[in-house]
Amino acid sequence: MDKRSLWRSTPQVVFGLVLIVVGVLIFLDNFYLIDVHGYLPYWPVLVIAFGLSKLIQPGGRVNPLVGLILIFAGTAKLLDNLDVMYFDFWDYLPVVIVAIGLSMIWRTFTRQRPRDNMTTLPPDSDSMISGTAILSGFRRTSSSQNFRGGELTAIMGGCEIDLRQASMSGGEAVLDVFAFWGGIDLKVPLDWSIVTEGSPLMGGFDDKTRPPQGGSTKRLIIRGYAIMGGVQISN
Repeated sequence: MDKRSLWRSTPQVVFGLVLIVVGVLIFLDNFYLIDVHGYLPYWPVLVIAFGLSKLIQPGGRVNPLVGLILIFAGTAKLLDNLDVMYFDFWDYLPVVIVAIGLSMIWRTFTRQRPRDNMTTLPPDSDSMISGTAILSGFRRTSSSQNFRGGELTAIMGGCEIDLRQASMSGGEAVLDVFAFWGGIDLKVPLDWSIVTEGSPLMGGFDDKTRPPQGGSTKRLIIRGYAIMGGVQISN
């Protein structure tokens, strides 16, 4: 068995262990072997463990922000439960917002540019796609045969992007997304494989694509955040 296939399930393994521990504690409490209430202050350890699993999971370049937030919140709440310090998450929420903002700015400045040796066609007007929907929505299509990626933002709004007629002259393209109380619906060609490196915070990335046939090497890398919102990819 390929060991890498086990590591890909790290978050699921952690959640499975959580269920086992909770089940065992409740079972022992039902038979008066332990008092489960004495263990309740330690529940933030489970949050810390899940945060660690987000840091070590594979799958390309992992964004550590979500894992770090979970570890910070779990550690602070554990110390609060043990009367070591006072902690109220809402007091620290502005710090989380600032961290997300800094991460977005950093990703913009360090965004990978297409390499010359990956591009065989000159750029065109549709090779980079961008758009912002705030309290509104927009639809956009691209038929560029040299698609390179772009940037999409949906804040309490929605974006519908149709790339089914597009193609890549290089090996990959990078699309940065940010959905806050909004949604981004992305349709891609059948010969593209999708690599999702986004970070959901009370939101989600939903990859509904089917694997490409014929050994295609075209990859669309999707990075960014879905905060109380969603990003859906289909082909």
